[in-house]
Amino acid sequence: MALAADTTSTIIPCLRYRNALAAIEWLCETFGFERQAVYAEGDTVFHAQLTFGNGMIMLGSADNDSEWGRQIVQPGDIGLRQTQSPCVVVADIDAHYARATAAGAAIVQDISDQDYGGRGYSCRDLEGHLWWFGSYDPWKA
Repeated sequence: MALAADTTSTIIPCLRYRNALAAIEWLCETFGFERQAVYAEGDTVFHAQLTFGNGMIMLGSADNDSEWGRQIVQPGDIGLRQTQSPCVVVADIDAHYARATAAGAAIVQDISDQDYGGRGYSCRDLEGHLWWFGSYDPWKA
């Protein structure tokens, strides 16, 4: 019995932002995401889908009014600590690193070769979410 859906990407990280419209712009300009769908009214983003290759993230405006929103805190509320972070496989990690640093991404771990293969770095986005970008592709390892 197959539990996973027959689709492009079965695990999609979801993030919340205080200024989701600005985050969408920043994620596209800085990390190279592309808008697939944005459902918004005024300054509130109800749901957005950004793609990167065959991967995707979903995001929306942070709130504490919804059942889902009451379960999530923003990184700035807890000293920038995280319990999870998106990991993104990129084709040219050095070019991606240059693009992210030029756009002002806060580097947490500088780019370096990894013991398990590939090369990568970690950084924070404009609202403090932690990201890992690397050339290591676990599907091809």
